[in-house]
Amino acid sequence: MASGYFAGCDVGSTTTKAVIVNKDKIVARSITASKVDPEKSARAVLNLAIQQVKDIQGIEDFDCLVGTGYGRIEVPFADKNISELTCHTIGAFTCDSKVRSIVDIGGQDLKAIAVNEDGTLLDFVMNDKCAAGTGKFFEAMCRVFETEFDEFSELSLRAKKAVPITSQCSVFAESEVLSLISKKVAPDAIALGIQESVAQRCYALLRRVGLKEKIAITGGCAKNKGLVDALTKIMKLEVVHFDEDPQLMGALGAAILARNSH
Repeated sequence: MASGYFAGCDVGSTTTKAVIVNKDKIVARSITASKVDPEKSARAVLNLAIQQVKDIQGIEDFDCLVGTGYGRIEVPFADKNISELTCHTIGAFTCDSKVRSIVDIGGQDLKAIAVNEDGTLLDFVMNDKCAAGTGKFFEAMCRVFETEFDEFSELSLRAKKAVPITSQCSVFAESEVLSLISKKVAPDAIALGIQESVAQRCYALLRRVGLKEKIAITGGCAKNKGLVDALTKIMKLEVVHFDEDPQLMGALGAAILARNSH
């Protein structure tokens, strides 16, 4: 018997996300840290979401479940596996149909996406194999500053002027930052330099797919206010602020695609 519920599960390298929808709206959301085993990550986050819906007892109750993200192939109970590029596009477009460009900053990669007027994927480019500009990079920077992610973001917003970070490699950038700290350079100026360096990377990728208003930032790093501010100033274009958590865009898109398949 059909339950009327559909789910999307985004298994990322750092976090795993789930969204459950019915025919009308989102009914549950959950985020958890990714485990070594993608299947365990998916089960854990889906069970957290299922607890929020009284009509569902288990994963088998979904009419359709779509897996996406880094570990989607390792989720054997998913009915379909769909690229995170497609899912982030659908998720962002569902939240704001005027979105035409997306930069998705994940745990270990960076993607720029061009969106068609009908909400489908038009084009995309990804960063190279270096982790600079990704969530892992910001994790490293937070360790260097001995601070939490939110505190690092706020620190950069207090700076009046940035100290440029010239290294393009994540490892070398970390060494450069450590050197600046040892020289007693103002921490807020260094933090702003880091944000501007990553924003320039995002901007370069967006230009390659065709920079168009409106622009959405998805992924966990979309919560980095300092990065959003730096990117907005560089692009001189509007950045969309979703009512939904931007980290959930991939899972939301997967859930919408699961619903559309029925």
